[in-house]
Amino acid sequence: MDKMIHGIAAEGTVRVLAATTTGMVAEAIRRHGTSPTVSAALGRMLTGTLLLGSTIKDFDRLTVKVECDGPVGAITAEATKEGTVRGFVKDAVAEPPLKENGKFDVAGIVGSGTFYVIREAGFDIGFRPEPYVGSVPIVSGEIAEDFAYYLANSEQIPSAVMLGVLLGNTAPFVTAAGGIMIQMMPGANEHIITMIEDTVRHAPHVTEMIREGATPADLAKMALGIIDFEVLEEREVSFACTCSFEKAVAMVAGLGRKEVEAILAEDKQAVMTCGFCNETYRLNENDLRQILENYGKDSV
Repeated sequence: MDKMIHGIAAEGTVRVLAATTTGMVAEAIRRHGTSPTVSAALGRMLTGTLLLGSTIKDFDRLTVKVECDGPVGAITAEATKEGTVRGFVKDAVAEPPLKENGKFDVAGIVGSGTFYVIREAGFDIGFRPEPYVGSVPIVSGEIAEDFAYYLANSEQIPSAVMLGVLLGNTAPFVTAAGGIMIQMMPGANEHIITMIEDTVRHAPHVTEMIREGATPADLAKMALGIIDFEVLEEREVSFACTCSFEKAVAMVAGLGRKEVEAILAEDKQAVMTCGFCNETYRLNENDLRQILENYGKDSV
């Protein structure tokens, strides 16, 4: 089961977030049928967004988006405070050649462009003021570095971010996935920052540790070295979408009576596919007739 921890270190001046996301990423690439390199890029984006999303308030929503000129075109991920995440890519099957070292060329598939973070307050309870939108240029396309660059330059939070996806040759293809995000809060000691930077610089790949059974706490311990930390919260995390058959019905109803009558006469059904999770909803003749009947009820 995938898990995430939220902890603090150095008397609350360092925030540590760590997660194992193997199952979550496997579900995402199963739903979207992504190529290997796109799978690596989407998995990193989902994990990074999940970690950053754990810092938002209840009922808020966090969206991270990369709009780029690389073959993938765009990557979008959305997270909630509860530990769920969903996401999609513009081109699921783009696949550049491997790098000379045999690794996936995530930077190559992303290219250059803009990295956006959108924070929406009170989204789940209908309180929706203007969202906060922060953006920075893509600095590497490797995703982890772009999260760190955004946090340092747009939110003034110096951070170390490590994200990884390790793929195998057989289904479900994801051998290991996870990540760590360490944020330096106001008052962080320069010596502590230097120690963490040095530890992270020499740290093993997170996916190798996860493949060998590492927990989120193990990842945090690896990244912090000799610095003690306290786990404030641990929760299960998953790929989960907010779409539903009821929402599909509401969207069709929102087209208006004439459009629904035309769909019923011409196609006998309405088919809708969610971009975030690739789930398909089919409204048959009875569903469409019920929508038309409800128009009549609403006018009474």
